[in-house]
Amino acid sequence: MSKIGISIKLDVKKLDKARFFAAQSGALYVDLTMFLDPDNEGQYGDHGFATQSTSKEERDSGVQMPILGNGKIFYGLNELKSSGQQAPKQQAPQQQAPSKFQQQAQQQAAQVGYVPQQTGGFSQQQQAPKVNPQEPSIDFDDEIPF
Repeated sequence: MSKIGISIKLDVKKLDKARFFAAQSGALYVDLTMFLDPDNEGQYGDHGFATQSTSKEERDSGVQMPILGNGKIFYGLNELKSSGQQAPKQQAPQQQAPSKFQQQAQQQAAQVGYVPQQTGGFSQQQQAPKVNPQEPSIDFDDEIPF
């Protein structure tokens, strides 16, 4: 498979700072998940959206993180689409039942005001809520074992 370039734009004010973690080197990390659909482009040219990652236990219990922003495939999209067309299709996309992954992505998108378009992409329906600027800063425990 060839290389794929993805441009990501995030609203960092929506990040759950409690999910940040520090490495032994002192670097500060956050795990993110990107949901991409190269076959469907959204209203603004995006191909998917990003959320903060959840653990398997959280996913099993139905925890869903807000959409932080979107992503656009800017390099390798044509190769990606052409490689997908070589595989035989079993059914037309509108006849297939949504997978568990697609259902979860649609539920997360609906929770924060994104609605599916005719093309299958997502568009923003409403503005995100304002973030409290007086929110406490991150306080890391110095006794983290890594």
